[in-house]
Amino acid sequence: MQIYFVRHGKTEWNLASRFQGGHGDSPLLPQSKKDIQKLGKYLRGTKFRGIFASPLDRAFNTAQGIDDAMNANLPVTIDERLREFNLGDMEGMKFADAEKKYPKQMDNFWHHPDQYDPTELHGEDYPHVIARGKSFAEEMAKRFPNDDDKVLAVSHGAALSAIMGGLLGYPLKDIRKNGGLSNTSLTILETQDGGKTFKPVVWNETSYLGRKLSKTDSL
Repeated sequence: MQIYFVRHGKTEWNLASRFQGGHGDSPLLPQSKKDIQKLGKYLRGTKFRGIFASPLDRAFNTAQGIDDAMNANLPVTIDERLREFNLGDMEGMKFADAEKKYPKQMDNFWHHPDQYDPTELHGEDYPHVIARGKSFAEEMAKRFPNDDDKVLAVSHGAALSAIMGGLLGYPLKDIRKNGGLSNTSLTILETQDGGKTFKPVVWNETSYLGRKLSKTDSL
């Protein structure tokens, strides 16, 4: 079976290079709503067994927009395991300000996941995010075990990098080795053994957007 992982559409805080995290949120940009429609049309005809989304509005609204553009008429099921990283005290901060106030934590968050300790920030660590993401993927593989079964899961950039790295079996220090994910991007992982192992089929696909991406599309 396959899981189609989508990062939510670009938001006002993405554009402003500001952390949203697991509890901050901001509206989708007008351009993002067009991008979401493009992804939905790209996926039209794909038979999904279910559509799942993080409880945060930017992810849920992305999932609903894809569903509408596909004409799939599937309910969007909220799943807490797809929520973005809880970034604690960094949520709402601009990246530049967070780098000044928490230089070590910022460097480790992006570049040394095995050394990231969010205790001071009152945040969530990588192993916890990976564990909840694995729980979601393994449940999907058990619920939808057939070769042609597909589910759509809309989540967030940092969480998806961690979750998918974990599903692919990367060691913690290399969990982000495939780089960041663009807004409204599609990544497909496949399992043939009931969720014990996964392999990538598509990674960070954005060709359907039909435009050149900017730096803030991947932050």
